[in-house]
Amino acid sequence: MSRQSPVSEVMTTDVLTFGPEDNVEDAMRTLVDRGIDGGPVVDSDGTVVGMLSTGDLIVQNSRLHFPTVISILGATIELPGSQRNFDDDVRRALGSTVRDVMQPNPITIGADDTVEEAATLLHDHDISRLPVLGDGGLVGIVARVDILRAIIKDDED
Repeated sequence: MSRQSPVSEVMTTDVLTFGPEDNVEDAMRTLVDRGIDGGPVVDSDGTVVGMLSTGDLIVQNSRLHFPTVISILGATIELPGSQRNFDDDVRRALGSTVRDVMQPNPITIGADDTVEEAATLLHDHDISRLPVLGDGGLVGIVARVDILRAIIKDDED
């Protein structure tokens, strides 16, 4: 497999998807039953609107992390980003639909883009999978493991 091979050669086409209004508990069961740790969220028009991962679902069942505050000489300072993280945790903890806990605006890749481009996006954005778009909608998903599997297969051949 060449780094310039198209993503379509290594992607998975049997993609587990969720709808934004799907129940979170049902989504969690589906992921566990299928042994998958995430999947794209697709609206009724077939547009990828988010990604749902087991990490998003674990947050819903975890303890909230209150904003970090430092008191210096009588002044209270909230560390940057801690309020945003707290707000995100609250939103997820209270969420009952996939829309409430998913990561919106996912990074995607085209079916004709290269494996090298996919690997770069996965690394640069510290994500484990990319929805693959083509023919006007979702055509597959490429994960780090798909790229590794292709490299191993290529080495064996």
